[in-house]
Amino acid sequence: MSRIGKNPIVVPSGVEVKIGNDSIEVKGPKGQLSTPLCDCLNYELEGGQVTITRKDDERYTRAQHGLRRTLLNNCVDGVTKGFSKTLEIIGVGYKVAVKGNVIEMALGFSHPVLVELPKGLEAKVEGQKLTISGSDKEAVGEMAARIRRLRKPEPYKGKGIKYENEQIRRKVGKSGKK
Repeated sequence: MSRIGKNPIVVPSGVEVKIGNDSIEVKGPKGQLSTPLCDCLNYELEGGQVTITRKDDERYTRAQHGLRRTLLNNCVDGVTKGFSKTLEIIGVGYKVAVKGNVIEMALGFSHPVLVELPKGLEAKVEGQKLTISGSDKEAVGEMAARIRRLRKPEPYKGKGIKYENEQIRRKVGKSGKK
């Protein structure tokens, strides 16, 4: 049995879970999310908990058991607490500002870089830190990765956009004449 898959998902008060034919809808104070169902699993909602069990013991079914439980748990967590990723912009002259649903960044290019946020995500700037937040964990992570890809941190001076808890492996530069 999957150690992750066998754990029940506790549905907090104020969150409504509706199991349909092809997807599970989760509504809460921070919005509405859905995740697709897998035909090889049984979903049961009883007593404020969702339990997922396998129909058979084949390899594909075992692989889906933990995955589908985690995806559903992320939906429940997203509509109650939400998710966020913090990016640090490091470099001389590098700036970031949020104007509505557009993030405007000066990253050493000859022009400002504009990134439009999709619906459901919001950004906040505090100095050189940019925080992306929303209820969908996948969308938050994808947007943070897209922004980081604009100017990856380089190993010599450490300039660029990095995650808040990311460690940059630094390299020494050229050594001078002796």
